[in-house]
Amino acid sequence: MENEWVRRPSSLPLFIAVMAMIVIVVGGTIRIYDAGESCPDWPQCFGTWGFDVSEEEQGEWYNSTEEFDSRGADHRYTTFEIFVEWVHRLIASLLAIPVLANFLIIYKKREIYGDSLVKISFATGILLMIQGAAGAVTVHFDNADWTVALHLSLASIFVTVLLFQFVLMRFKEGANWSSFKVPIDFRRSELKRITILSLAVLILLILGAWVSSTAGGNYNQGCSIGFPDGWPKCQGELLPSLDGAGIIVQMVHRLGAGLVGVALIIGNMKLKEKTIQYSASNLYSKFMHRSMIFWFLNVFIGGFYIVLADIDDFPEGLSLLHLIFGVASFLTAACSWILLKTSIGEMEDE
Repeated sequence: MENEWVRRPSSLPLFIAVMAMIVIVVGGTIRIYDAGESCPDWPQCFGTWGFDVSEEEQGEWYNSTEEFDSRGADHRYTTFEIFVEWVHRLIASLLAIPVLANFLIIYKKREIYGDSLVKISFATGILLMIQGAAGAVTVHFDNADWTVALHLSLASIFVTVLLFQFVLMRFKEGANWSSFKVPIDFRRSELKRITILSLAVLILLILGAWVSSTAGGNYNQGCSIGFPDGWPKCQGELLPSLDGAGIIVQMVHRLGAGLVGVALIIGNMKLKEKTIQYSASNLYSKFMHRSMIFWFLNVFIGGFYIVLADIDDFPEGLSLLHLIFGVASFLTAACSWILLKTSIGEMEDE
């Protein structure tokens, strides 16, 4: 099996997607430890290419550049915090190598894969460069809420494009997947449904990143903590007074999460019904069902995060799980969309 993966070029976009997921998880770790400014310059880190920068050296860099940290002029970072940001940048930079190889291989074998896959592989390179630029913007604006949301959304789209390329390559390679052929009426009706659900999950994922990086993530400005006043209530009320930006963004996020959850339940029921009606492959339904499970698990993880948080501390592990399950919910929904998008609709009498 290992040799088969090496022989098939389609293994490369899947490998890149896994690397990109690692970058997303490491990026989430950076946010959790509030280490987004631990390398205040870009592409260097405190004017060096390493991560072992002492507090004294950090102070010297700040004095020489007249820069300052948003947490205060005297704030300094630990070696671990700098290392996490440094590793994040390193892995993201190393992605350029397989991304370039991916394009060159597809271009060389364009007779097999076609011009569409050449364009898609080229697009992954462009997306990687845009993502790098977004990272620089995030550093420049000191991890402003909109930059964090932009960074995560671009990363999610990048992984989705790679998964789309992988499935399309397997189709071109002649893989006999049951999902590659479906009744045309099923494809027409369910592709729209799955597209809407996938976009809804992505929008809430981006909103969650924005909430965690703005006033909504501050318990003093947003909803309180503990059970039940902090969750499922907010400031001790199910419908709190919307007299602060933090409360507004948290309530919008919670309401949106509930609406998307209901949409996923109804959408999964309809999808399963249509799958049986048209005797279509159940892979689309399986992926959307997993997306729903990840979604509701994530709702409870978010709730436990607020319940178990402390004014002076918060459960970093739950925060990271909240990000991972949110991304997993979107990517599993995206896989359902990709499989149906790459399928060939059959006439019903076939």
